[in-house]
Amino acid sequence: MNVLQNSALVDLRKQNLAAFQEELRSARERFAVGEITRTDVAQAEASVANAQSTLAEATANLNTAGAVFFQVTRLKASKLAPGRPIDPMLPKSLDAAVAMGLSRHPAILAAQYAVDQGQANVKVSEAALSPTLTLNGEAASQYNYYDDGDPVARGTSAAATLNLSVPIYQGGSEFANIRESKELLSQSRIEVDVNRDQVRANVVQYWGALVAAKDAIESAQASVAANEIALRGVRQEWRVGQRTTLDVLNAQTALFDARASLVTAQRDRVVASYAVLSSVGELSATRLKLKVATYNPKIHYNQVRDAWIGVRTPGGQ
Repeated sequence: MNVLQNSALVDLRKQNLAAFQEELRSARERFAVGEITRTDVAQAEASVANAQSTLAEATANLNTAGAVFFQVTRLKASKLAPGRPIDPMLPKSLDAAVAMGLSRHPAILAAQYAVDQGQANVKVSEAALSPTLTLNGEAASQYNYYDDGDPVARGTSAAATLNLSVPIYQGGSEFANIRESKELLSQSRIEVDVNRDQVRANVVQYWGALVAAKDAIESAQASVAANEIALRGVRQEWRVGQRTTLDVLNAQTALFDARASLVTAQRDRVVASYAVLSSVGELSATRLKLKVATYNPKIHYNQVRDAWIGVRTPGGQ
């Protein structure tokens, strides 16, 4: 979206420069016949110089956006399709978006699983205080022989022992481990609430940005239409001497600013729609139906779940 935005701004800057150059040409012609002063020509020249400077800046911003695009995608940003918001994928209301985020966001789910893990760790630590019962068995057979090799007697024996070990004091390490695991469990429970608050705040923030972008588009469209009418009127009045060159230049600048605001608002709406989908935890290749290979962790798990030995991963490493 930054590439598309900066590309559109470069085109607008070029159009703005061409318009100022035309105004400068006209101002010079009128100055030659004595209709305007040298000040009017200087104002037009200043506007052209400023337009050239801003065009160079816009071109640099476009090159930067293209470099970032290549860094992310390893593709050159050429002939990109227009960006479109993904409103049909979004919840219908802010309350629905908050509810979806609290129930589906991966950060919250991960924190909840961390609580389960912490509870298991507490039980493992407490097991160090439990008694240990072991059973040992032993059986043996013994033969006595004459010198000629014939057996004389046979003896068998068997023994079984049952040992009970009760820990009394082991230096205090087991108690420290239990306290540590309980504190970590409390921390993981707090992190669940922290993630919930963060998800809720992000949803509200990006939902507000989406609404603001929609309103900004409507405002910018109205501003563009009004400034186009104003510019035409100022130019006509300038031709009959009722407006100055500076009035025309200001009207041209106001129209450019309105068009640039419209481009920015359209970009912001698309980005905000994706940000809302991300804030509820649904921004994924599967949800967007991208034609890419998706990673399935269950496949990897099934490949290694019964592996008793070996160090190679399913990827061959």
